[in-house]
Amino acid sequence: METFKPQNEWSQYKVCGDKDARERLIVQYMPLVKYVVERTGRTLPSDIEEDDLLSYGIIGLIDAIEKFDYNRGIKFGTYAIPRIRGAIIDELRISDHAPRSFRQKAKKMMGAYAEVEKRLGHAPKNEEVAKELGMDMKDFNNLLCEISKISLLSLESFVIKDEGSKVTIGEKLKNKEADRPSNAIELKDIKDALAKSIEHLTEQEQIVIALYYYDGLTLKKTSKVLNLSESRVSQIRTKAVLRLREQLDHLHKEDAL
Repeated sequence: METFKPQNEWSQYKVCGDKDARERLIVQYMPLVKYVVERTGRTLPSDIEEDDLLSYGIIGLIDAIEKFDYNRGIKFGTYAIPRIRGAIIDELRISDHAPRSFRQKAKKMMGAYAEVEKRLGHAPKNEEVAKELGMDMKDFNNLLCEISKISLLSLESFVIKDEGSKVTIGEKLKNKEADRPSNAIELKDIKDALAKSIEHLTEQEQIVIALYYYDGLTLKKTSKVLNLSESRVSQIRTKAVLRLREQLDHLHKEDAL
């Protein structure tokens, strides 16, 4: 069997326009799509089919192959993963899996956390936010569990612009390509905004965010580290993300002024 040589395949396709080389590149880098689907699928409702996510991811992979400049010395995986994830997120938004009324409830809860924190001057307790929303704790906890399944609330899906493409914060922070001054400044701004927002979280929320988003642990593994149930960790993560998204949205609006 002939050994796959990326540099040869890229030159065959980009320089010579060899469509067979393009197909070989797609096949070679399909594991990137599977990786992103597995990672993204952890936060999605169970009714979303994995095959659909794979289809969306392949669209992102093909787009990344078309736009990739192999002469820049950047690893294709580093370039492609954010774009694969972005394609999946875009398709999910178009498909509108979360009902509008439900997303409005999630937005209302985000606002409630922000309002309670502003008024009381400390990290809101669930009971305080439930009271702000006029809900009993059973209904509040049920809503919090349901909100945790909405993909658009994920910290990783908070989209920013990167050279005309949509890139998520989660992937931007993991991207090692910060050699240009503009990239370094943008990356510092994002990290500063995140750090400023994370400072307002409780210690437990900070640990969950670090383990889940930065160390890449699953909810199951995170629950074992913290000796908590998966459902409890999911609630903590959702609450933290709601607060972070509210603060990041606020900072994003300020920057747009």
